[in-house]
Amino acid sequence: MANINDYLKWRGDIKLNERKLNILDSMVLSRFSYLPFWEIDLKENDTVEEVCKKIKVLEDYNFIYNGDRDLSINLIKSPRFNNMIVSDYLNHYDKKIEKQFSAVVIHLNDDYMYVSFCGTDKTLIGWKEDFNLSYMENVPAQLDALKYMTNIANKYPNKKIITGGHSKGGNLAIYASIMNTKEVQDRIVKIHNFDGPGFSKNILSQIKNKDIIDKITTYIPEESVIGRLLEHKEKCVIVKSDLKGIYQHDIFSWRVLGTDVVKAPKVDKFSETINITVNKWLLSTTPNQRKIFVDNVFEIMQSTNSETYSEFYSKFIKKLPTMLKAYRGIDENDRKVIIKMIKEFAKAYFSVFMESRKEKRKVRKRVKKEKKNAV
Repeated sequence: MANINDYLKWRGDIKLNERKLNILDSMVLSRFSYLPFWEIDLKENDTVEEVCKKIKVLEDYNFIYNGDRDLSINLIKSPRFNNMIVSDYLNHYDKKIEKQFSAVVIHLNDDYMYVSFCGTDKTLIGWKEDFNLSYMENVPAQLDALKYMTNIANKYPNKKIITGGHSKGGNLAIYASIMNTKEVQDRIVKIHNFDGPGFSKNILSQIKNKDIIDKITTYIPEESVIGRLLEHKEKCVIVKSDLKGIYQHDIFSWRVLGTDVVKAPKVDKFSETINITVNKWLLSTTPNQRKIFVDNVFEIMQSTNSETYSEFYSKFIKKLPTMLKAYRGIDENDRKVIIKMIKEFAKAYFSVFMESRKEKRKVRKRVKKEKKNAV
């Protein structure tokens, strides 16, 4: 099936003043922030085309998903996007406070700009910050996102704002919007979250302007895992994907048709099971237990001297003795917490699995009874 790169080839020649921005355009712009800007010299008034030409010569390892390189090449050839001005790229990476944040602005025309928040990159710190959401009210990237959105709104006071992001980027786009001033919120037209996690009930309770929720749409694949974490108050659209399980998180696997995503009626049982399991796990553990668990698991991973998750997986078997040694070096009480957390997750999963089996048996009995009565 077609994806957003196919859309660019098919409709990338139709300029924005001829056809207004659609959801596939937003998907393209949300992925734009994932391109390796840190490897190029971004100059004032550089266009999308000029940025992508600089990126074109880079090695493949700079791209998180294979589709990102194709995206950059397709954008060069796209009159719909290639003359848009790119500005205000910001990249903050701080290993000490466990922060990975980047964002960029794409100026659609004189009246509108798209604020694109990058999600999790290849680094272990980036991934750890995601897991920190399980016990922290605000992670550093969220606070950076709020500051960034405020600064951008002040810098371009006459422009309306569309914002979005994929994965953690979607969470940042929402956070930067719902926690902002009403003056900024009134200028925000749409907020698109592509399979990004939600928020704690406490964060959602702090929203003063309830109208901002109506501007948010979250898009998740049928077997979403990341996008179903924590709480969501906004409307949600379910999208068909060409991949299975956690791999559906890849936005380039999402099916598109015309100028829209291919919608699915509901989430898959896999997604529902994981979602209920994680929620049960969160309810059965304390924030401090989750902190101990996350900190120590990533400490073990970093004992392999890996900076990125791809490095970690490539070293996994070879570095297993090192990781076991790191685990044994953890405080005994912390080790007990880790074991407890794993047991609680297994317990929650088993409980959900058994409930699912009971429900299936009830359905089968009901169908069998209906068939019997119909004879």
